[in-house]
Amino acid sequence: MSEPQTQLSGPTQAVGVPALFVVYPNVHLGPGCEIGPYVLIGVPPRGASPGAIPTHVGPRAIIRSHTVIYAGNRIGAGFQSGHGVMIREFNEIGDNVSIGSHSIVEHHVQIGNGVRIHSGAFVPEYSILEDGCWIGPHAVLTNARYPLSRAAKQELKGPVVGKGAKIGANATLLPGITIGENALVGAGAVVVRDVPVGKVVVGNPARIIGDVADLDAYRITLSQKEAFRHEFGAARGSEGSVCFHSGRDRRSD
Repeated sequence: MSEPQTQLSGPTQAVGVPALFVVYPNVHLGPGCEIGPYVLIGVPPRGASPGAIPTHVGPRAIIRSHTVIYAGNRIGAGFQSGHGVMIREFNEIGDNVSIGSHSIVEHHVQIGNGVRIHSGAFVPEYSILEDGCWIGPHAVLTNARYPLSRAAKQELKGPVVGKGAKIGANATLLPGITIGENALVGAGAVVVRDVPVGKVVVGNPARIIGDVADLDAYRITLSQKEAFRHEFGAARGSEGSVCFHSGRDRRSD
């Protein structure tokens, strides 16, 4: 078995790289990456040889100390990890994704552009995090409906977190549920069924208490953001307001 490389194997030399890191063979780093001490990139999963599976990390990544990235990941531009992050094999991670300290992303996860995963979160295999969603600190996503059952491994299915949805701190999402686009899950909620688009849920089990569009925190005036009006193609006066996520016109409320 060949030894892992202790130098960058990407197309250009990254900047600010300490000596104490390991980049395995067949890892491709984009320009301008910064790698902290004690980082491992391209770790082969069990049964694979070092370098057998390519790993791609886009330009301008900031990979902080003690982060471990397994082989087979495809990570876009502008990626950032906190300290002690673990990312297992065969994930698809978009551009401008941030994963906070001590968070874990298991294998075969799809993460869209602009996703923010805060510290201490757990994202299991076969989860889908769509563009712009937000996972709060110590949120736990699950994928085994019946742990240790005969078919548990064959039936793993992680949650789908829709575009722009927000999962509060310490929330738990049960296997296979869908959080609708722009929905808001309150801190500590236990979500046992699908959450419709744009709804707010809280509690254990989580229940719907309202609409994101009714929360002042997610409203903007059109005079503040003219481009938002053009996006929705509406000729509204500057005194009107819309929900930032849904585009719902509030003047008629």
